[in-house]
Amino acid sequence: MSDLFTAESIVSLLTLTFLEIVLGIDNIIFISIAANKLARNDQPKARNIGLMLAMAFRLALLMGISFVISLSKPFTHIDAGWFKAALTGQSLILFAGGLFLLYKATSEIHHKLEGGEEEEIEGGGIKGKATISSVVTQIAVTNIVFSIDSILTAIGLTQNVTIMMIAVVLSVVIMMFFAGPVGSFVNEHPTIQMLGLAFLIMIGFMLVAEGAHLSEVVIFKQEVGVVPKGYLYFAIAFSLLVEFLNIRLRKTQTPVKLRGYEGRPDRDGMI
Repeated sequence: MSDLFTAESIVSLLTLTFLEIVLGIDNIIFISIAANKLARNDQPKARNIGLMLAMAFRLALLMGISFVISLSKPFTHIDAGWFKAALTGQSLILFAGGLFLLYKATSEIHHKLEGGEEEEIEGGGIKGKATISSVVTQIAVTNIVFSIDSILTAIGLTQNVTIMMIAVVLSVVIMMFFAGPVGSFVNEHPTIQMLGLAFLIMIGFMLVAEGAHLSEVVIFKQEVGVVPKGYLYFAIAFSLLVEFLNIRLRKTQTPVKLRGYEGRPDRDGMI
């Protein structure tokens, strides 16, 4: 216990908590978009259940950290000449999770752009579109993927399981505090919803690439690389900054008014 109060442990705790919050932003975006299908009075419940599930999955994985490490060992090898891979449990989970995010984000974008008229129910939300159980199930499936990715990051930063657990609890508590305002902001701004879905496509692609990289996939003698997360989160932060500036500009900008043609032919000598 005394090891938790050393300078190195405190720095590791603060750093890991910050990283868990950053890695949890995409989770909050997905939870907010999924909960948006529910009535407004049910959305906070779905968000809180989703984040509690995220914490439970992460703590369970940390308590079974030896199992998580065992998932990194290849259980089979594939060599088809042009295609080689050493499949692991981690890689399959990340690959399947990435495909799920790609499917879910693409279908949500298609629904918002091509879907029919939606009938709102009392208290907000969309009639017949989702129930709390279906939304929580989607959130739970996604949390499994995000939890694996989060724990892999934690293991790479520190070997102290207690610090990892404290960082997970702190990050989830902080995210629960901000999930409501983030969800309300996303719901009130359709452009942010579309941007969030585009982020999920990027993250899904990153997870597919990371899963292939962990499996040491080689296609036509070309190894599959990994997408640096720093680049990804910088792109997300930059896109959000630009959109926030656009939102602020739209609030202060006077709408453009087109001039009419009354009297114009006389002035121009056409009549």
